[in-house]
Amino acid sequence: MRYIIVDLEATCWEGDFPRENMEVIEIGAVELLSAKGPISRQFCEFVRPVHTPILSDYCTKLTSITQNDVTMASTFPKVFQRFVDWVGPDPFIFGSWGAFDLKQLKRDCQRHQMAFPAAFDLHSNIKRVYARFRHIPPCPMTQALQFEGLPLEGVHHRGIDDARNIAKLVMAVLGKPIMAGRSTMPTLVKLPV
Repeated sequence: MRYIIVDLEATCWEGDFPRENMEVIEIGAVELLSAKGPISRQFCEFVRPVHTPILSDYCTKLTSITQNDVTMASTFPKVFQRFVDWVGPDPFIFGSWGAFDLKQLKRDCQRHQMAFPAAFDLHSNIKRVYARFRHIPPCPMTQALQFEGLPLEGVHHRGIDDARNIAKLVMAVLGKPIMAGRSTMPTLVKLPV
């Protein structure tokens, strides 16, 4: 079974802000041929926000995504359709670190009056799967990487880099036998968001 690991970046502001105002500004994803890997393909596109088209200084500082990156990008409907086409029809498990990515994709689909692909609803919250597997409370991806002795590669809070780092966790932990001599591997399963 192949895995599609996605990480989104979205408009954001310092302090409290309504989540419904957030819009996707980057879709980063990698495909694993199995929980063991390898990464076979990747998808990375910026998205031009329409509700609040000007990025906050906080957002740019956090993500390293510039105003020019998003101004020159296509809007969500076009980028999301390219992403869906990239995923393709073959069976897959759709996963992300936490539930934010699934909820934000649904929010943007609703904003743009687009149908949300039913296959994406079979979402695996990798943060919860990892926590259950390691018998620890859910933690940030960066903390899980440290726990596993894996380096953070790329720029944290860039969708494509975070997707690659999440995939490393899947391959390093979930792609290994639970105990020496066992061939059964933990799998990513649909968990409540």
